Amino acid sequence: MDSTSGKWRKRPAIHHNYRTPLLFIIFIIIALFVFSKTIFSPSLLSLSPNSRPLLRRQCANAIEEKFLWYAPHSGFSNQLSEFKNAILMAGILNRTLIVPPVLDHHAVALGSCPKFRVLDPNELRFRVWNHSIELIRDRRYISMADIIDLSPLVLTSAVSFMDFRVFVSQWCHINLNLVCGADSSSSLSLLQKVNECGLSLAGYDGNVDSCIYASQDDCRTTVWTYQTDSDGDLDSFQADDELKKKRKVSFVRKRTDVYKTLGPGSSAESATILAFGSLFTASYKGSESHIDIHEAPGDPRIQLLIQKIEFLPFVSEILNAGKKFALQTIKAPFLCAQLRLLDGQFKNHWKGTFLGMKQKLDLLKQKGSLPIHVFIMTDLPRVNWTGSYLGDLAKDSDTFKLFVLSEEDEIVAQTSKKLVNAGNGLRLQSVVNNFNGREQRCSPLSLPDILLYMEETICCCATLGFVGTAGSTIAESIDLMRKNSICS
Repeated sequence: MDSTSGKWRKRPAIHHNYRTPLLFIIFIIIALFVFSKTIFSPSLLSLSPNSRPLLRRQCANAIEEKFLWYAPHSGFSNQLSEFKNAILMAGILNRTLIVPPVLDHHAVALGSCPKFRVLDPNELRFRVWNHSIELIRDRRYISMADIIDLSPLVLTSAVSFMDFRVFVSQWCHINLNLVCGADSSSSLSLLQKVNECGLSLAGYDGNVDSCIYASQDDCRTTVWTYQTDSDGDLDSFQADDELKKKRKVSFVRKRTDVYKTLGPGSSAESATILAFGSLFTASYKGSESHIDIHEAPGDPRIQLLIQKIEFLPFVSEILNAGKKFALQTIKAPFLCAQLRLLDGQFKNHWKGTFLGMKQKLDLLKQKGSLPIHVFIMTDLPRVNWTGSYLGDLAKDSDTFKLFVLSEEDEIVAQTSKKLVNAGNGLRLQSVVNNFNGREQRCSPLSLPDILLYMEETICCCATLGFVGTAGSTIAESIDLMRKNSICS
């Protein structure tokens, strides 16, 4: 009989129904991966035969002006530090600085200079290029000049500036209005042209005649100096025996005069574009990781520029909003506490971070009236304060009145809109260009994230003092702002 066997019979059709869509999905994933590599990877996309003649034509169209481009990275404080160094380099070498966007936090990372483990300059430049184009395409672009007030430098002609978007539209002969909102399926040829231009500027095509000079110097080999007697000397910081043995580090760091190496009479001087990699530097073991230019007594123009860029304030829209919050929301003398608790090296040092704040508050309790007003600037969400020192402060409402600023606050949204409408980045240059960030297709899909800048400004208005996280570049930035009395 067939009845029992029919009851337990397997249905092979089921296997075919599952396998077919699964194979199709795998095929799509592989195709997308290969496609993305083709569009964005320098290793799988060679420059077209016409790229060199195109570059020569571009250089011929920009005879008078010479540019400096560099590759910012990491968080905003590091990007701002690099921006100052880029202004200094542009001033020394008499080049127009291409002003970059504010990159997403850690969208591009350099690596570790002390460990001699950093990205190759070409790769770093191309990653920054890709992310910058991504910001334009996704309509999230915000220029460094939209955040930092460059008007004092522009008015005195200390350095000339050009917005990255304007530069790209001119240099690459690309209408960036078409890139806004573009997707790979509908704009393959456009994105490939953008990609080829980025590869050239990054240095993958080498140094092209008098067109592009892509510096290969980085913190592993070079400490830039200016007008010192140490040009060509070995730097005091070198790889130790352990690094040489374990990581096979063979780099030798030399102190190099940037003007003699890249200025008049050098092979770089004739290039229309001088492309640096990272321009970040930090003090380390008695030396600087990459740039050691703190004064120029023999050059009054550069000495004045060094003084001017020591502190670059936020634009007035941000400063006014921060002051308004302090005056109209906090409404009393207050302490600011900048507490970095979740990121990198700071997440394992809560006790030490809270200690300085506790000591300051204990002093204020003895001296002043209660409640003590405290503005809290932290990366720890308020819902996670329970069980921490912040949670204890929040519960003691008779002694402490806490204030925080969030992205949802109306004052933040209003200030973001003002920044977008001001469009300071696109007003840097007087040249005619075909990019208009105000076009409907290029208008921002979302408001820029300005919370950090407003928080820093509020902290500058804290008359009861400031407590920052040791080792945080944000705390260093706030200290500098308070030193320059931006809230007075």
